[in-house]
Amino acid sequence: MRSLSLLTSLSIIPSRNTRFMAQSASNTDGKKLIKIDISSDTVCPWCFVGKKNLDKAIASAKDQFDFKIQWHPYLLNPSAPKEGIPKREFYEKKFGSQSVEMAARMTEVYRRLGLEYNMSGLTGNTLDSHRLITWAAHHGLDKQNALVEELFVGYFTQGKYIGDRQVTVLDIIFIMKFLAEAAAKVGLEGAEEFLEDPNKGVAEVNEELAKYSTCINGVPHFVINGEIKISGGQPPEVFLRAFQAAANNAN
Repeated sequence: MRSLSLLTSLSIIPSRNTRFMAQSASNTDGKKLIKIDISSDTVCPWCFVGKKNLDKAIASAKDQFDFKIQWHPYLLNPSAPKEGIPKREFYEKKFGSQSVEMAARMTEVYRRLGLEYNMSGLTGNTLDSHRLITWAAHHGLDKQNALVEELFVGYFTQGKYIGDRQVTVLDIIFIMKFLAEAAAKVGLEGAEEFLEDPNKGVAEVNEELAKYSTCINGVPHFVINGEIKISGGQPPEVFLRAFQAAANNAN
């Protein structure tokens, strides 16, 4: 879910890495490098909104800056069932009568982004998706970013289940391969074998959680060049201002 408060101004914090980043903030093409670390959960609808707005900002600034994006895990509901639960049922239990209003609001937000918000299908534990996303980073951050897009599109607009396990709904057994299929779609080989072992990647996910998520209370959460923090599904212009502030700080 979105952080409770949206920042209307940029928050700049000191970083031990600021000096190093200032020295290495320009690429060989002369453009400043903008490094973006994103904490996110794959069942957070505002995280997809934040990504789409970030994508728009990057498209507007690509002639001015180069970008390096890395995604990090955040677990909104660590105790969510791995076998999955219908989305509507989950939100009704969690938010009561407000769930209807929340779904209507997200439907409108997604419509403005050219997307159809889909409340069908299951939600559940997101650990497997974070294992996969963290593993994907070792195969290239561009592929990791593309994988996150595929997972968001499938889960939020196509009703696909974010898990990758056998689940039973009304005594019907479904073999869910969404995670592996999304990985294959972006050119990541070996994802299905990786996911078959539930212990693979868990330690790295826990390390990432400890490093990037312990000091935040909501997602999406963006850290730009290690010093500028942005919370929530902010509009593109907020990211553009942050890019310029980061570039100015690197001078």
